[in-house]
Amino acid sequence: MTVWILFIALIIIILALDLGVFNKTPHIISTKEASKWTAIWFTVSLLFSGVVYWLYSTDYVLNPSQLKPSVAAMKFITGYLIELSLSIDNIFVIALVFTSFNISKKYQHRVLFWGILGAVVFRGLMIFFGVLLINKFSWTTYIFGGFLLFTALKMLFTAEKEKEFDPKKSIIYKILGKLIPITHHTEKEHFFIKTEKGNAATPLFVALIVIEVMDVVFAVDSVPAILAITSDPFLVFSSNIFAILGLRSLYFFLANMLEKFSHLEYSLIAILSFVGLKMLLHDHIEIPEWGSLGFIAISLIIGVIVSIKMENKTKQKTK
Repeated sequence: MTVWILFIALIIIILALDLGVFNKTPHIISTKEASKWTAIWFTVSLLFSGVVYWLYSTDYVLNPSQLKPSVAAMKFITGYLIELSLSIDNIFVIALVFTSFNISKKYQHRVLFWGILGAVVFRGLMIFFGVLLINKFSWTTYIFGGFLLFTALKMLFTAEKEKEFDPKKSIIYKILGKLIPITHHTEKEHFFIKTEKGNAATPLFVALIVIEVMDVVFAVDSVPAILAITSDPFLVFSSNIFAILGLRSLYFFLANMLEKFSHLEYSLIAILSFVGLKMLLHDHIEIPEWGSLGFIAISLIIGVIVSIKMENKTKQKTK
């Protein structure tokens, strides 16, 4: 329990420093600044795998699966890469939401900060119930595995339709409009402003709610995916949280280059299919940790290389 308390306290301190010190004054996050923070988060996450190795070589954290320290560290890294890769789809939606509601780049970080704070809470709840289900009813592993395969196939055959998502026509926006007044005006970084109808939600708050709900939708895929790697609560939660914390800088890093990585979606389909099959066949085929980590890393590398090559070919044709 002590480790959990310290870890959650660490998250709170990081978020407090983020909003209260590093981003106290709203500003446009440059690609250079975003790349620096993306590198920092990636490095910190990899370094934390060393902390995981140390924790699982001691009695400070519960180890229900009796994992060896090296295996626990590798599962953490694998889980982190899965969550980070699946969050790329989330980045496309975030960009779409910000564009739809005309959110100034100056205030996008503030929206993402509160969105990620909410995501930490929702992911924690989903992980808790997901681990509880798998540990109590082992057959739910097959349900999660089947669901991930279904999701992969759905992504493969409905990719174009999903890109046509319009936040302003979504059911989330319509329900929110019935609950509280919505204004199209913004006033600095405020989520609510006074109008003739009383306090009204600004586009910043509407964008926040849409992003929050969409994150829960994406978590329905990503949480079962990481449960295919391990059902250890601390490993699932910590790897998930580190991926979420690094999502903001990753968004600003990729925001201006989303078209260049359009083929990464096929890497995500491959990863979801892999973890889905792993859950379905876990009683018959045992895939070593380095095998899972290797497949995920190679899928992402191939996706990046293919995306860049296809982008270059498109540029050459337009010249």
